[in-house]
Amino acid sequence: MYRQRMSPTVVNRSFEFPAPNSTEVSRPQLTLKFAGRTWKTTAVFASYWYFAAERQQIFFRRLERLPNLTGDPILQSFKFTNAYRASDRVSQFLIRHVIYGGDQSPVQLFFRIVLFKLFNKIETWEVLSARISDLSWRPGILDEIDLVLSEMLDAGSRIYSAAYIMPSGGKAYTRKHRAHLVLLEKMMTEGVWRKVTAARSMEQVYDMLLSQPMLGSFLAYQLATDLNYSTLCDFSEREFVVPGPGARDGLRKCFPDLPMALGSDAIKAVCNTQEDQFAACGLQFRTLWGRQLQLVDCQNLFCEIDKYSRIAHPEVVGISGRTRIKQQFRMRGDLPKPFYPPKWGLHIHCP
Repeated sequence: MYRQRMSPTVVNRSFEFPAPNSTEVSRPQLTLKFAGRTWKTTAVFASYWYFAAERQQIFFRRLERLPNLTGDPILQSFKFTNAYRASDRVSQFLIRHVIYGGDQSPVQLFFRIVLFKLFNKIETWEVLSARISDLSWRPGILDEIDLVLSEMLDAGSRIYSAAYIMPSGGKAYTRKHRAHLVLLEKMMTEGVWRKVTAARSMEQVYDMLLSQPMLGSFLAYQLATDLNYSTLCDFSEREFVVPGPGARDGLRKCFPDLPMALGSDAIKAVCNTQEDQFAACGLQFRTLWGRQLQLVDCQNLFCEIDKYSRIAHPEVVGISGRTRIKQQFRMRGDLPKPFYPPKWGLHIHCP
């Protein structure tokens, strides 16, 4: 499939998003009311909705095997996650193969999900699955995993995803992955999966994970979301959210006066008003076969608009002050038919 390449130097300018029946329009001045006041917004907030709509269109165009995915030079050049977190390549692998591709007992589900997420790398999981015939929680399994991972490292392979940085565990461990296997063993021996199945809210799951060593607020929220894809628990993705570092940067760029203590409230307000915001921008948003953006999706989109605005709105500064987008876009081929948690009840129609 052909996709035009653009030099990053070509697009280092303010970007005006397209609207139906016109090539270019000025951004509308949007407002958002929450926490008892109406908040000032920047042009980045309008681009947030444009980005969500266009990135979702790219997803559907790839599924439909269309040749021209987007006319946006920034989206042509750089890598961005999907509008929906569950549509991303790693999440799709996790849902299809790790969660719903094996034993559905709570203990084994929890073990597989946490093991995968500690490394968050498809290739690492595939090597472990190929080298260990029974990749399940049982006596001796962590020693077998340690051996395979050590051999991978000795051969020069990367075992961790670059999506986020896992803490090292300190000098007590000769290799980083051993600290994470000790963490996994701790959670398994403590029966954390029982606490997950007994939890009454996603926030309770998050709090239990946050109490574990090496799991900060961002990792605990991401893992709680992944556990919630499974049959271990079934909480609405509209009830709880924790903004990560990238999302806080995006929030600051959209709402310059926002205290970060209200970051979760801002994301909830954005999620709850999404239909009105898309309409105010004159944008048609294709939902995920009827499923609207959830809190985790809106949180991720703030992280992505932080990156996108480094080129589209270089004059707007976030918290970190970053000015470059590191990852270039590289086409991985056609998208397979996506697979989502069956409990969502989506009726997927695609070629």
